[in-house]
Amino acid sequence: MERRPGVPRLLREINDRAALELLLAEGPMTRGQIGDQTGLSKVTASQTLARLEERGLVEVVGVQAGGRGPNAALYSVVSNSAYVAGLDVGPETVSTAIADIHGRTLAEVTVSPNGDDPVSVVHSAVVKACKSAKVSLSKLRGVVIGTPGVVDPRSGDVRFSFDLPAWHEGIHEALARDLKREVTIENDVNLAAIAERADGAAKGIDDFVLLWAARGIGLSVVLDGKIHRGRSGSAGEIGYLPVPGVPLPEDIRAEPGRLPSLAGGLQSLVSAEAVADLAKGYGFAVSDASESVKAALAAGERGDPLLDDIAHRLALGVAAVCVVLDPGRVVLAGEVCRAGGSALTSRVEEAVARICPIRPEVVTTAVEGNPVLRGAVLAALGQAREELFSS
Repeated sequence: MERRPGVPRLLREINDRAALELLLAEGPMTRGQIGDQTGLSKVTASQTLARLEERGLVEVVGVQAGGRGPNAALYSVVSNSAYVAGLDVGPETVSTAIADIHGRTLAEVTVSPNGDDPVSVVHSAVVKACKSAKVSLSKLRGVVIGTPGVVDPRSGDVRFSFDLPAWHEGIHEALARDLKREVTIENDVNLAAIAERADGAAKGIDDFVLLWAARGIGLSVVLDGKIHRGRSGSAGEIGYLPVPGVPLPEDIRAEPGRLPSLAGGLQSLVSAEAVADLAKGYGFAVSDASESVKAALAAGERGDPLLDDIAHRLALGVAAVCVVLDPGRVVLAGEVCRAGGSALTSRVEEAVARICPIRPEVVTTAVEGNPVLRGAVLAALGQAREELFSS
């Protein structure tokens, strides 16, 4: 156990952290408000703020009128004390967001990957986003990258990905060396779950699962407020789930970079490609899966059979998860589920209840914009703030 000599110094560190955490969570506050909510005396709160102000971590941003005597100064964490970058890397686009320590997005840039080398792709995307945000690359305190595929929790590398075959062992270290700072690579669906718990349909919920149906299908499991990744990082790879009447995904590695509709397992039933093919059989031959679902909704009764079929297919995966985990809530996300909205989630909930003895609460994602990108920013903020608190 680490010994921390100098009790007064340790107490100062605890007080500094408490004040910073409170200001980041609640926004500008007066010295008195900080003292009241942290339990610090007026003298200690004043000393804490003076210390943080001297270190360039907090500043006075205004005054609060009211009461007797002079107006009270409002303190806030200095916005440029740290910045973070979040990335959503896919086979066709790379989206990057730069945010300040408060979580305010300063710039969001989407580019097409120029080549297959992950290091040059990420470097170019981050530099462009920093330039757009007018933030120096050296000011980044956290960088989190969301990618499809399995991320090894020990090495931090992408262990296997259909869509990004160039992402392999050694990329994590190469990215950190290139950007000259720690980099985290995380499964994209896990990042979507982080965003959902912070801003969306699972806000404040400690136990839930998020089922993602888009180009691929994935699952994120959140238990006791934490992402459950499994020993090898493969928890949530529900696309491999064997389904009666569907071929097993034994040759799923046969065509790297592509997700064939006949890959086997649940993937072959509810991926975007599978849903688009299914829609054609119901007379909805539109551009893609999400448009097919929207067309079925607009068609009223004529579209009900297609929605019922999609819901049944999704329910096979949801039921399998529910009988093992019995989560408090199931969030449906990804382009297919977002397009279906409440009409689809209610059907899935009914279908699951018919399949198994558990009737979970099934809801549609409520995160605005790109949930993977938002989750990446939130994860990066967590890292940057922890570094700030302990510096």
